[in-house]
Amino acid sequence: MIKAVLFDLDGTLVNSLCDLANSTNYALNEFGFPTHETEKYKYFVGDGMPKLIERVLPDNKRDDKTQKEVLELFLSHYAKHFVDETVVYDGIEALLGEISKSGIKTAVISNKAQPMAEAVVDKLFGQRFNIVCGKQEGFPAKPDPTLTLKVIEELKVKPNECLFVGDSGMDMAVAVNADCIGVGVLWGFRTKEELEQNGAKYIVSNPSEILDIIGEKVK
Repeated sequence: MIKAVLFDLDGTLVNSLCDLANSTNYALNEFGFPTHETEKYKYFVGDGMPKLIERVLPDNKRDDKTQKEVLELFLSHYAKHFVDETVVYDGIEALLGEISKSGIKTAVISNKAQPMAEAVVDKLFGQRFNIVCGKQEGFPAKPDPTLTLKVIEELKVKPNECLFVGDSGMDMAVAVNADCIGVGVLWGFRTKEELEQNGAKYIVSNPSEILDIIGEKVK
């Protein structure tokens, strides 16, 4: 029986690609580095903000000092523009409403830094989730399961009673590593093939299908 649904944030609950691309390109441009088309950011994002900056920099400019300076400028810009164009995906609000009615717990588990994860969720969802967990100092990023297992423990449920819903192979990998049920979504940033290759148990193209999975697990 499903007792909790754990959600990735970017590419799963919200389409944040434009704001992430705009702030990153702003920082790159300020330092005189080449910028990138928004679509390319689908494969730059997902593993935390330091990794994002490492990926967008030219190969010969990825020294620690440059990465740190570009990251700081990106973060400063993004903190002011993180919901300029970021929107909740269609069907997510209805999904969360139905999950809430059923008494199932919910959490957000993101590789976005904790303060920014909290800011995005607060701005777009308010206090809808039981726990919002971003990247935290001293804890490895997904797909390491440490933070996911910590959230599961705080929710007072078992891993195999949890769906982990995400749009990337990394999300499916953390579901496998934490012994959760991985649900890959097709409205996000990555492909069906990537989700399948990393252990997705289910793949959905509409948020309402997640309710069907929950219903199936209740039977």
